[in-house]
Amino acid sequence: MMKRKAFIAALSAAALAWCACVHAQGFPVRPVTLVSSFPAGSGNDLVARAVAPALGEVLGQPVIVDNRPGAGGAIGAQYVARARPDGYTLYLASLSFSVLPSLMSLSFDPVKDFEAVMLMGEQGMAFVVPTSLPAGSMKELVALAKARPGHLNYASAGVGSIGHLTGELLKSEQGLNIVHVPFKGTPEAMESVITGQVQMSLVAMPAAEPQIKAGKLKALGVTGKARYEGLPDVPTMAEAGFPSISDSVWYAVLAPANTPREIVDQLNAALRKVVADPVTVERLKRSAKAEPASSTPQEAQAYVRAQVAKWGAVAKKAGLQPQAAK
Repeated sequence: MMKRKAFIAALSAAALAWCACVHAQGFPVRPVTLVSSFPAGSGNDLVARAVAPALGEVLGQPVIVDNRPGAGGAIGAQYVARARPDGYTLYLASLSFSVLPSLMSLSFDPVKDFEAVMLMGEQGMAFVVPTSLPAGSMKELVALAKARPGHLNYASAGVGSIGHLTGELLKSEQGLNIVHVPFKGTPEAMESVITGQVQMSLVAMPAAEPQIKAGKLKALGVTGKARYEGLPDVPTMAEAGFPSISDSVWYAVLAPANTPREIVDQLNAALRKVVADPVTVERLKRSAKAEPASSTPQEAQAYVRAQVAKWGAVAKKAGLQPQAAK
């Protein structure tokens, strides 16, 4: 009886392995869905729509962008986490994804319930202040905040947004007494800085660049490893002396956990071709202000884990407690 059970178990394992291999060889035979957990016109949506056409061409099947906004990105992520792990439902994760477990009580695990496919690109952000503020650099801003404790505010797109956590990181590292002012979204937060009601904010480049070039905002630094080509005179946050605030809005394609390795590798190879395509690169830079990138699945998985840990620590230090997703 024991030998028979062992034989059946071995046979079942072999059958599963064979099915996965056959499934991967036939993938894809129908359209693939790329879920964006933010609304149309958002940075996440712009990146998804910039890569979807080329990815569809490489895979030989249409890639459909499915917007599932809400709860800071949790709704779309939960949908993909519960999807069948067959490669047909993918998730475009971004920096906000790594913040979710620190802010919300989730029904999924951002690390354990996903397989990373590839890091796909970065979208820079600008640390902006009103043009009237007497600070021409990040160090001058810090000196001003220390000279006026409790009098300077920082705007964000909401509690738990990257602008909020970056402000908390700046407070703790520099010993500042600055006040958080959350808004409903980026446009409102940015407008408060333009009018001088709030003195600083970290804003994604698609929204910030036009206002900076129009002279309505002053940029003290940009995120990323290199200066943003659209604002070549603005130093990186690292050059400004604030390397811990250098994280750009990253983008990564994820699949549900237990997606066959053959399919993950096939998707990774397809995405590498996509981000090397000049037309897609131009589309990413023009519409999403994003720089393409690539990685192995293992590198992407390690990066996502590190980001979850980093922003979790910042949220904990700021005293933020997970709340029920809304």
